[in-house]
Amino acid sequence: MGVASALLAGLLFGIGLIVSGMTDPLKVQNFLDPFGTWDPSLAFVMGGAVAVALPGFALLRRRAGPLFAPAFRWPAREDIDARLIGGAAAFGIGWGLAGLCPGPALVAALSIPSVALVFVPAMLLGMVLARALAPRAPRAATGGAAHARP
Repeated sequence: MGVASALLAGLLFGIGLIVSGMTDPLKVQNFLDPFGTWDPSLAFVMGGAVAVALPGFALLRRRAGPLFAPAFRWPAREDIDARLIGGAAAFGIGWGLAGLCPGPALVAALSIPSVALVFVPAMLLGMVLARALAPRAPRAATGGAAHARP
């Protein structure tokens, strides 16, 4: 049942990305260009996502456990370090230059091959390099272990 629910969630997410225009690199780049051809529509997409996610997380925090896993995996770290800032900066620069981030890039690979077929392999290479170059940390410190409700 876990694989089926993950597939359903992924399909729903992909459809949402297509409907919202997040798979169109120009739409994303126009959103990030407030002094040029600014397109504020993605702000409404983000606002809608936050409006759905906040009550959803509030409801989840009241549950004893998830439906398809043994325990919730809440983030364990709350600190801001150089690795987090560097990763966020790299993500933002890549998003601005390519107009794609990982989720939309995978969906776009099915419909806009010219952009996504360059972006997706570069993204995967970056993930492999980041993992290879990252200092090894205990699994619990990275939020990888299951955590009880706070």
